[in-house]
Amino acid sequence: MPRLAAASLAGTAIEFYDFFVYGTAAALILGPLFFPTFSPVAGTLAAFATFGVGFVARPLGSVLFGHIGDRRGRRPVLVASLLLTGASTVAVGCVPTYDSIGVAAPLLLLVLRFLQGLGLGGEWGGAVLLAVEHAPAERRALWSSFPQVGPALGFLLANGVVLGLSSTLTEAQFAAWGWRVPFWAAGVLAVAGLWLRSSLTESPSFLQIDDHARVPLAEVVRNHWRLLLLTGGGLAIGYAIFYAVTTWSLAYGTEQLGVSRSVMLTCIMGAVLVKGALTPLAALLGDRYGRRPLCLAGCAAAALWMFPMVALLATGAPLPMFLGFLGAMLAFITMFAVIAAYLPELYEPRVRCTGAAVGYNLGGVVGGALTPIVATALAEQGGRVPWGVAAYLTAIALLSLGCFALLPETRPVRVGAAAEAPAG
Repeated sequence: MPRLAAASLAGTAIEFYDFFVYGTAAALILGPLFFPTFSPVAGTLAAFATFGVGFVARPLGSVLFGHIGDRRGRRPVLVASLLLTGASTVAVGCVPTYDSIGVAAPLLLLVLRFLQGLGLGGEWGGAVLLAVEHAPAERRALWSSFPQVGPALGFLLANGVVLGLSSTLTEAQFAAWGWRVPFWAAGVLAVAGLWLRSSLTESPSFLQIDDHARVPLAEVVRNHWRLLLLTGGGLAIGYAIFYAVTTWSLAYGTEQLGVSRSVMLTCIMGAVLVKGALTPLAALLGDRYGRRPLCLAGCAAAALWMFPMVALLATGAPLPMFLGFLGAMLAFITMFAVIAAYLPELYEPRVRCTGAAVGYNLGGVVGGALTPIVATALAEQGGRVPWGVAAYLTAIALLSLGCFALLPETRPVRVGAAAEAPAG
């Protein structure tokens, strides 16, 4: 289990590095380079729109790779998704700007961002299911939480690279070529990830399936449509919190508050670092007390914290901003630490890869794709403190709370018990 968990963690870290480095670039530099005819705010909105395309592609990737995972096995998904995401990320670093090729530049960004999202949509399901289906039932949340640490590591790596470059290069150098370096580095990381995953064995649950679903998506939609909608709605606040903190606030702090790029990145990275470190601890609580209670607690905490978080951000001072981000990340990880065990347990093994991955990525469309765009527009209409953003995030938290309240508990009732939840 430690070797498998390490390989899953490394793979998700690499793929989320690819995904997050685009979000950071969209907040800091892509607007003026690829949408120079727009105003600064409109250029940021346009860059966030290309960012959002990745979330739209993620459910499609979960359908494509979920089909492979349910029909051919979890292991092939890990290789194919990593190759696709890594190649498209490197290609983003090679796209000429608007000044060189005109409107073709943002169009190429859209295509490559779509391919990034397609690959990431398959990554999560494959990595999580290998951990979940190998793990002992009484520690399933703990072992499956390691792939959930991957996004934090990927984010820290992506933003650490950007922070290092922005601190050592001039503004002109960063705009000319420095922003491309993090995208090129994705190629090296992808090769390392493929090497780590080359020795993984197939999931025992998959090997025990006698009758594979012919068309997994059709079966999921027909028999588990309610689960899809509830899990997508439940996960929306987690995505909304994460991208409000890591993407929208970065743009808002640098453009509207005049805070330096380095200070904003340091505050955000500090909060994400704590979140990543506490993920296994929150997962242990999920193994002891259940998945659903932690999800409900995380949603409630998010609903209560969004207004304080926005007020602390509006100060523009490093310590208050860090505390605001930290509170949001603690609410986030309370629910997302157990999601990797919770979603697979809701589905029978024959359609588990498709069902869990599609539900997970539907939440990304609702919470991740729209939040930077909506928050930027709301902040533009508000005063010094963008209360409209806080109200928007609180509403999503309440929606997610209601969805989790309608889902069943899936934690094994006794040590060693099989945790296959009844379908539907």
